[in-house]
Amino acid sequence: MIHTGQKKTIRVMLTAFRDGVQSVFGGKVRVNDLLPAMQAAAEAGIRHFEFGGGARYQAPYFYVGEDPFVCMDRMREAVGPEADLQILTRSVSGVTLTNQPADALKLQARLMKKHGTTIDRNFDFMNDIGNLVKTGAFIVDAGMHHQVCVAMMGLPYASDRVHTPEFYITIVRELLATGIRIDSVCMKDASGTTDPRTCYETARGLKKILPPEIPLLQHTHDTASMAVACYMAGIAGGVDGIDLSVRPLASGTSQPDVRSMWHALKGTGFSLDVDHTKMDDLEGILDDGLRDYQINPITLAADARVVNFPMPGGAIGPNVQMMEQAGILDKYSHVLAEFPVVVKAGGAWASVTPGSQQYWLQAFNNVLHGRWSKIDPGYGRSVLGYFGRPPESPDPDVVRIATEQLKLPVFEGDPLASAPDTLGEAEKALRERSLPVTEESIFLVASAIVPGKQMELNEGIRFLSGKARINLPLKKKEDPSKPVEAASTPVVSRPFTTTCTVAEGATTRTFRITIEPPGGAASGSADAVGSVASSATAGIPVFSPFEGKVELVEINVKAGDMIKQGQIVAAVEAMKAKHEVRAPADGKVAAVHAALGAEVTSGHPIMTLEP
Repeated sequence: MIHTGQKKTIRVMLTAFRDGVQSVFGGKVRVNDLLPAMQAAAEAGIRHFEFGGGARYQAPYFYVGEDPFVCMDRMREAVGPEADLQILTRSVSGVTLTNQPADALKLQARLMKKHGTTIDRNFDFMNDIGNLVKTGAFIVDAGMHHQVCVAMMGLPYASDRVHTPEFYITIVRELLATGIRIDSVCMKDASGTTDPRTCYETARGLKKILPPEIPLLQHTHDTASMAVACYMAGIAGGVDGIDLSVRPLASGTSQPDVRSMWHALKGTGFSLDVDHTKMDDLEGILDDGLRDYQINPITLAADARVVNFPMPGGAIGPNVQMMEQAGILDKYSHVLAEFPVVVKAGGAWASVTPGSQQYWLQAFNNVLHGRWSKIDPGYGRSVLGYFGRPPESPDPDVVRIATEQLKLPVFEGDPLASAPDTLGEAEKALRERSLPVTEESIFLVASAIVPGKQMELNEGIRFLSGKARINLPLKKKEDPSKPVEAASTPVVSRPFTTTCTVAEGATTRTFRITIEPPGGAASGSADAVGSVASSATAGIPVFSPFEGKVELVEINVKAGDMIKQGQIVAAVEAMKAKHEVRAPADGKVAAVHAALGAEVTSGHPIMTLEP
């Protein structure tokens, strides 16, 4: 039983306004809906908040139409000048999903400091010492508290070489030997899959090698219902601070509630530096601010399966929401089952962003296309060494396949040196469009650059041009003045040709079917605009491969072009990855019905072909 004769107060960082929002809503929450609760938390005596970085940097301008730096400024105003405000950064990826050049990471550090950050928690999903030292120097130079992480997870297969207490202790020992200034160390388990014994042994070992002035913090998620047990084990091993949240942004994929941890520590000699009696009022204010938001129950539910698919709580929520929107949530369990395969083949890097997203997308591709038939670019680049060296050697067959598909060699150099000049590209794009050129605007564009994605679809350009996509998880509101209507059926205003596949036993037959409009409908009407057939001429329709809404990110043909069956004619973005749209038959492009950047579904043709 955990107990101390010398009373010890455990420092708490409240994560509700960053990790909580990310885990439950994918970060897609308006800042005005959070500020009253932040102010109330500060008035209740809380002095340490997580408020930015991670998806809470990207989500405001990707999906909410808000400037993340303005959000940070307003949060600083809400909590006052004395509170510690902490961000989360991803080593060589910074606040992005791809590796960045040194000048972009230096600018990032300056901007985060400028907009209210006092503590920067920096992790590397490869646990690459060189990456952590180089990117940590930018944090130190910017004048922030440098908190370095060891990225932890429970392996979904047996190994005594990696993700063990000695593995983690060795990482910190080597970091200390480099001489980089370290202000605190964090045991960061983004997936909540590290077992309590490993937490205890790691904490005990780290406290033995850390100078007394460097505190040890611990972060985990409650997805597998193990967070309180892991925190208890960490505290018994010497942890000085932990991350907690408050309902409705607590438990499940988020951190435990303050009240749960307070209750677990009763009578142990350990206490928290926050007043648990104020949490009821804070919960009420959060409930009020978030009353219009729809919480997906998956994000707050415990899921014991996570011990075999180490997916971060902060990523489960967004991925579930994206799968639901794309109409493919039925594949969720299949993707989870593929996780151990991609983890082992990749080299067992920690399942934390961007590495977790790479695991997820590769598992998704394996389910959708067949195992290793399509290598996700991020996963492939990690296997090939472009983000640093994986803890274990990747599967040589997967390395070979990644090399062939991505047309990239194995890389053993500096990930910072291999990154493209995103700042130069961003400034050029801003000037070409006569948009404001400031450090903030350059960084907004640069940090949204994805290789192969057209600049017109860059979220920074969209935001600064006043064309940001708003995609908030709000509850659907019924208009009581309108009568309840039956499920709508697409209006067919002219002959429409499609295909139908019939499977009978081992025999599969495909038919081309032409649907004729009902009498009198051929004349068409304004009411038919936006229906399946209203924008399509007679011919062969080309649809998105996804049932739900996805974004059209590439159009490779134009009206009049002759194309062959199987030719890539367009691409859509789903799950933050590009997916090809291929022609179902030979023909000539009769018309293209959707514009670049439009949301498309399988029921609305992107284009139509003439046989």
